[in-house]
Amino acid sequence: MKLKTFTIALISSVLLSACSSKQPDVTLHVFNCGNVEVRDISIFSPGVDEGETKHLTNSCYLIQHNKGSMIWDTGLADALGSEGAEAFGGKLKLTVTHPLSDQLAAININPEDINFIGISHFHGDHTGNANLFGNASLLIQQAEYDAAFGEDPTKFGFNPPSYAQLDKSKIKVLNGDHDVFGDGKVVIKSAPGHTPGHQVLFLNLEETGPVVLSGDLYHFTKNREHRRVPSFNFDKEQTLAAMEVIEQFTDAKGAQFWIQHDKEQNQTIKHSPEFYQ
Repeated sequence: MKLKTFTIALISSVLLSACSSKQPDVTLHVFNCGNVEVRDISIFSPGVDEGETKHLTNSCYLIQHNKGSMIWDTGLADALGSEGAEAFGGKLKLTVTHPLSDQLAAININPEDINFIGISHFHGDHTGNANLFGNASLLIQQAEYDAAFGEDPTKFGFNPPSYAQLDKSKIKVLNGDHDVFGDGKVVIKSAPGHTPGHQVLFLNLEETGPVVLSGDLYHFTKNREHRRVPSFNFDKEQTLAAMEVIEQFTDAKGAQFWIQHDKEQNQTIKHSPEFYQ
């Protein structure tokens, strides 16, 4: 009788240990992928705060799922370094102080092993390190594909050399929302307007809960509060419609909304090597 009791206790202990050591289905690493000094913030909110300066951040993310891995946005090019470069007629100063390649190496991630690359849109501060992920399958909306790989990507503000090494044979062209791993935990949401095929990312994390990664639907909290559309967006009406759709979705899911360029909000979020699950 004592042996039977001991055996049951042992089995229970093993089962409990297995449950407690179970790896989460999804983890999320957040990376600092550049710094943006804005010398006239009104380019993001026409007619408001003209001549005022603001500092933004630039974020990239690694999603690891039990069925594969995905990088979401790739930031400013590591090669910019701390010297950086000016953009938008000198209204922006762009620098990189934490190379993405170094941050991935610090957590033993080889970019060549990443399965998917999801880019919110193809502006250069999001495709800067895309060529690191030449083996990955690009997930891109049809409208963004047509612009990025069409006759004149530069008219959309895109920089073709920054993504020239992506494997075009592996590109998966999307027409709307896409469940990356088929279980509702990593879902690309179409949100056009900032660019022709802009998209955001929804994550359903076991401990953290649901999170929406904004892409450039907004660049900072004040613009979200007032639904302001940057002067350089591809289509203002599409942008406003996308804002409404994504806000309703965020509310319905009870999700956190992380604005990828918002430096103040970003400072409250833990960064790699720490991670969310």
